[in-house]
Amino acid sequence: MMRILCWSEVIAAVAAVADAASLQDVCTPSYVQASLPSSDSFTGITIDSSSVVVNAVTASEVTKESMYPDAVFDYCNVSFAYSHDGRNDQVLLWYWLPTPNNFKNRFLSTGGGGYAINSGNGSLPGGIIYGAAAGATDGGFGSFGTNADQVILLANGTINRDTLYMFGYEGIHEMTLIGKQLTKNFFNMSTSKLYAYYQGCSEGGREGWSQIQRFADQWDGAVTGAPAFRYGQQQVQHLYSGVVEQTLNYFPPPCELQKIANETIVACDHLDGKTDGVVARTDLCMLHFNINTTIGLPYYCPATQPGNIFPPAPATPVQNGTVTAQGVAVAQAILDGLHDSQNRRAYFSYQPAATFADAQTAYDNTTSSWGPYISSLGGEWVEKFLNLQNGTNLPSLDNVTYDTLTAWMIEGWQRYEDVLQTTWPDLTPFQEAGGKVIHYHGESDNSIPTASSVRYWESVRRVMYPGQTYNESAASLNGWYRLFLVPGAAHCSPNTLQPNGPFPQTNLAVLIEWVEHGTVPTTLNATYLAGENLGQNAQICAWPLRPIWSNNGTTMECQYDQASIDTWHYNMDAYKLPLY
Repeated sequence: MMRILCWSEVIAAVAAVADAASLQDVCTPSYVQASLPSSDSFTGITIDSSSVVVNAVTASEVTKESMYPDAVFDYCNVSFAYSHDGRNDQVLLWYWLPTPNNFKNRFLSTGGGGYAINSGNGSLPGGIIYGAAAGATDGGFGSFGTNADQVILLANGTINRDTLYMFGYEGIHEMTLIGKQLTKNFFNMSTSKLYAYYQGCSEGGREGWSQIQRFADQWDGAVTGAPAFRYGQQQVQHLYSGVVEQTLNYFPPPCELQKIANETIVACDHLDGKTDGVVARTDLCMLHFNINTTIGLPYYCPATQPGNIFPPAPATPVQNGTVTAQGVAVAQAILDGLHDSQNRRAYFSYQPAATFADAQTAYDNTTSSWGPYISSLGGEWVEKFLNLQNGTNLPSLDNVTYDTLTAWMIEGWQRYEDVLQTTWPDLTPFQEAGGKVIHYHGESDNSIPTASSVRYWESVRRVMYPGQTYNESAASLNGWYRLFLVPGAAHCSPNTLQPNGPFPQTNLAVLIEWVEHGTVPTTLNATYLAGENLGQNAQICAWPLRPIWSNNGTTMECQYDQASIDTWHYNMDAYKLPLY
């Protein structure tokens, strides 16, 4: 049925790599089969050597990507399956292996986004470019294109716990263990060290933290972008904007909220000392900008077709009007964040200058008016993961109040704390193992609040360094875990509304330099991927320092600003337990 090759076959086959003249010498089914981990490598896992599919790829080109630079490269494309003993399942693995002469003793694990556990082939080039073998998994969901939410229920009321835990952390862990051993065998690394890295954003960022928090000794470093941790709160947060609109009984045309966001960018652009169309100091914007100044300003947007952005946007007609007091009240309530009926805070929201993606409304052609549009990210979470009903969204937000949202947050937190919340703050084993983390988050993220990342960094600081002053503990934490807030950036990408903002495209290269050569990223290297300074480099300040420009916007300093830092700290008094 399936066969695991013995170690004598493995040794004989992999020895040939030392003398390999080309990719074609090693990128063959027989060589890869011989490089698979042995049958006794991992308890409870059986690798199906007959499932191996291999092909050599030459002159593959990637351009205009946000997470890695342009490149042309060759690689060995490998996939195969394994099963868990006793489960009668099948998990698919996908690895790209660099040519032997380009291999730099590195392995890169990658994750997904939304409810996907992988990014297809979107993240794998980021490893090959830096001489790393790179891996992805389908989590056992049926294919690389099948998301966890599609298979999370066995039936109404019955959750598929194998899917849940594979999605939560087991799938990435097993892909990494198998991939690291495959890489060592494939490149005949009998004594050399293999550096293990992780890179992902959004759900991929959460998946990276799921590994750091549980499997500390498996990693040398990780790049975690805008992580979707704190699932109990984060997914329900996507419904908050719609409930604000329903509670205030005003459903603004999308163009009205877009005008408010655009005017916020204009008003707050200069607060960092540089006028460039980028809001680098959303904290100062929060302190000094009065959103009511947008009331009465005219707006216009042409008709649009249904969008394929994430989250998806419906079609809209031509929109003309002026910003209303009701629209501003909706925007302000969204920015204030969720409070229950006793005015206790349950969660925070997006920073000023972020767009109001969750507040999307739908146009009713029958009534020629705007009405509710429920975010499927939040609606599906409640319908499938809380109500355990096999639907793709909530049918409506009728009778859903701020107290309802708070209750849903508590329910999700309690039910999935051990698998999806992913906020364990004691990272001592990872720190003691010498691990390094580059954690970044777009300051104008409209999907995952930027404050979410600040809260986790601060939680780790407080838990791991309780006897030190703030500055002492921040310095201790920054010795191995650094957080960077990316000016103007949206969710895991540059921002079309703030195109002059830089984006940290070379994060993995920076991490490699830190891990392998001790080069501490005092600031984070970033690249202008659009706008006036296309192709040039910039530097991003490490939290808790904040950027300020002088000399007419020509000199940047990273400064400590207590009033600004305080805007990022929230008292979550809707809960009796600490929310890390």
